[in-house]
Amino acid sequence: MKTLCLSALLGLALTVYCVPISQLFEKDASLAKVRVLLSAACTGPLIKKLAEMQMFFGLQITGTLYADTLALMKKPRCGVPDANMASFSTSGMIQTQNLKLCRCKVTPLRFRRIYGSIADIMISFSRSHGDGSPFDGPDGTLAHTFGQGPGIGGDAHFDDDETFMFLFALGYVLFLVAAHEFGHSLGLSHSDDPGALKYSMYSYSNLDTFVLPWDDVKGIQSLYSPNDDPVEPGPMAPVTPDACDLTLVLDTVAMLLGDMLFFKGRFFWRSHPTRFIPPSHRSTLKSSSRLFTGHRVWAFSGYALVTGYPKSIPSFCPPTAVEKVDAALHDPQTRKTIFFVGSSYYSYDEARVDMDDGNPKQVDETFLEMSDVCPAGFFYLYSGPYMYEFSQRMLLCVLRNSYFLSCSKL
Repeated sequence: MKTLCLSALLGLALTVYCVPISQLFEKDASLAKVRVLLSAACTGPLIKKLAEMQMFFGLQITGTLYADTLALMKKPRCGVPDANMASFSTSGMIQTQNLKLCRCKVTPLRFRRIYGSIADIMISFSRSHGDGSPFDGPDGTLAHTFGQGPGIGGDAHFDDDETFMFLFALGYVLFLVAAHEFGHSLGLSHSDDPGALKYSMYSYSNLDTFVLPWDDVKGIQSLYSPNDDPVEPGPMAPVTPDACDLTLVLDTVAMLLGDMLFFKGRFFWRSHPTRFIPPSHRSTLKSSSRLFTGHRVWAFSGYALVTGYPKSIPSFCPPTAVEKVDAALHDPQTRKTIFFVGSSYYSYDEARVDMDDGNPKQVDETFLEMSDVCPAGFFYLYSGPYMYEFSQRMLLCVLRNSYFLSCSKL
């Protein structure tokens, strides 16, 4: 009989599919075993499986191993295959019910630690460990868990070559990896929700503010029911934003290296308008950007943080009365930057290194048809669930925020 304690649920194992072999295999030793499993005679069903994987992870669906697909396969992940690619999926509940010490907030499950005997969930840290699934060294596969059954069923194995940490992002947070693996022990499969703890790929979360995502809550409660016992109320379970949500309100929008980045909470979408820009003109795209969050500004060169940042907004630009910016719009032709603060805005002249006269001004007096706080903007201004397209401060059209986002339902 086996047992243990934790809430539940990180990772991925990619089944290798047969497709044309890229030269990238020759340059990357970490993909050598992938090449061994590929054959020259590619079959339709295998290509279909690769296309399904690309769709699952939001990649361009080609059925071939192009660069982005290979990069995905090299990301840190769980060693459990993605058999069911759906918003929370299950593989069966654990049968032992005498789990008594540690209580879960979202289910009636109780866990206890035992000594000197075999538990329902046995944990080990190892490299090659005789279960037919040896680990691959640092990075790559972080851990794997076996489905419910006798012997090693439900056991969680962790790669001893990884740097596991308790709190910091300088390594892999053990709690996140372990909670994901114990989700497998309890009967959960992988989820296609990128915000779920049961998503295949590892992603960092701040444990000080971590709350089990709603997709994971639904999954574990579908197996073990909600917890009817009174528990101390906590924060609401976070829900991953949906690009197809017609009421979606974005936090901010930025442009970097020709890509449009749309931010919502800890998530962002990337749109690639550069695919419509002639290659001869792409060298003019800006490689620097500034992001405003709270009372600070962050400067980036490419995707690297510039030395000396973040800074407080008053130390970055006048007026010192402005301590928090809702959005900023830069016009490279006039070399002016507009800072939106509530229902007002300030116009900053970069050539004179000073604010324009008459600041602040009202947003709805200059940008007609807008009457709310502007959370983001550049050639388009975003307010509430709508995107306003302007030319020479004249409103051309009003679109939904999802206009540039990838939505398979539209």
